[in-house]
Amino acid sequence: MSNQIRQLFQKGGGIFQLKPTWVPRGFNEPGRRLRLHPDDYYAFGLERGGICERWLGSVTRALNGPQTGPTEGMSFVLADKESKEGVLFADVVKELGAELIGEELANRYQTWPTFAKLYDYDKPLFHHLHLTEEQAMRIGMHGKPEAYYFPSQYNAYLGRFPLTYFGFDPSVGPEEVKNCIRDYEKRDTRITELSRAYRVQLDTGWYTPAGVIHAPASVVTYEPQWNSDVNTIMENITMGEVNPPHMLTDCQPDSEKGEIEALFAQIDWAESTRPDYKETYFRPPLTLPGSQPGLMQEWVAYANEWIAAKKVTVKPGTAVTLQDEACYCALVIQGHGSFGTFECEAPELLRWNDLSADEFFVSEAAAKRGVKIINTSSYSPLVILQNFANNNPAVPRKMEKG
Repeated sequence: MSNQIRQLFQKGGGIFQLKPTWVPRGFNEPGRRLRLHPDDYYAFGLERGGICERWLGSVTRALNGPQTGPTEGMSFVLADKESKEGVLFADVVKELGAELIGEELANRYQTWPTFAKLYDYDKPLFHHLHLTEEQAMRIGMHGKPEAYYFPSQYNAYLGRFPLTYFGFDPSVGPEEVKNCIRDYEKRDTRITELSRAYRVQLDTGWYTPAGVIHAPASVVTYEPQWNSDVNTIMENITMGEVNPPHMLTDCQPDSEKGEIEALFAQIDWAESTRPDYKETYFRPPLTLPGSQPGLMQEWVAYANEWIAAKKVTVKPGTAVTLQDEACYCALVIQGHGSFGTFECEAPELLRWNDLSADEFFVSEAAAKRGVKIINTSSYSPLVILQNFANNNPAVPRKMEKG
């Protein structure tokens, strides 16, 4: 396998093409906007629920209950187009190490420490939080800070509730929230009555720190995140769907299962109730100065210590060289052309076991050399999303003052 990985690495000029990675969920409903064939949203079996997510550049196994497959949620590098043979991306990262992800990430994390996903739910998600790194380590997991970006290319339909709840209103007291946790199995607690909702603006985003409770909107969301799949669900009924009690306590150590104070302590209360939440965590796109004719770049996830993402637009009939300071995973969301040595195109309709030409992983060395991108369309822009870890020095570290 080592020889095969290195041959693919050399052949692609330091770039790998990845196969689509579909993830089912046993809650909510598929929004059916992932460009997956309508017959395939339940391809994992009805008992597993619908396919609501596509994971991108992932070395992380999904936490999907006892029926979860051994590599569910994990990406594969395309090794052979005819046979559709793939090589587990986690094995590629392990084999190549710093040659792929760079010395800094290899030394700090010994792996690619982040990934992105497209999630697609027709109803809003439950009010929930993700553990901080410190809390997650207590159950042998990692924390999960995350960012959101709402691409218009995937959102012709906004679902049934295109608003996201973040935190709690500053007037809310801790006892009100603890009462909702206590009554999880007794009544419809309507915990989002204590929160604040913001209508989604397409082609903008948010940063959500670990520990902040939130209930994402029913829009297709591009989510760069840390390597983790841990959730504490504090809303017991979401648009008529009952969330089982184990979803409240799954991420507690056995010694604390069900303890109200311990569950409440998972909430970052200061950040969840800050009066200037939107001013702090809303992320409008930041346009980079023009460097090449026909190329536009915008930071869409930035100003945090963990993750970053950029949107790249190449005008029709244009060739550009895209240079970056760190490795990344790329997703083509509109148009067609070439990406390095590869053909690239945004899919129109995929069967769940089809290959696609829209997902690539670019090594640090290839990113620094520059990837040649050609938009071969005469009409449509070629639009690409890139997600980075926390080692790209070009990422804006602070919010710009408006």
